[in-house]
Amino acid sequence: MAYDEETANRVRQALSAQRDVVERKMMGGLSFLVKGNMVCSVSGRGGLLIRVGEDLREELLKEPHVRPMEMGAGTMAAFVRVDPAGYRTDLALKRWVRVGLDFVTTLPSRGARVGRSPRTASRK
Repeated sequence: MAYDEETANRVRQALSAQRDVVERKMMGGLSFLVKGNMVCSVSGRGGLLIRVGEDLREELLKEPHVRPMEMGAGTMAAFVRVDPAGYRTDLALKRWVRVGLDFVTTLPSRGARVGRSPRTASRK
């Protein structure tokens, strides 16, 4: 399933000041990684997948247009899915990207994985 190119461009813009952003097709969409950790993904099933961590997830699920991220028969505890209405404005999209980025900056760098190169170029 194809992801929304317009949303991907908006995420690129939201991350334009961030160094070491890598884009990779994965999880059924286009994911944006910083230091080897996924910040968010423009989903091929619609919406944004945002990495928020388990501690913040329950609080964010109370917000409008936010639901658990389902994968297969289960849900992923460290992610939420934000429906397009939740990031309609650029300010709202930037907020969600910032939530993912804030969480990822607490994680150790994963570096480059051997045998797995990004499908799109890293931006400096």
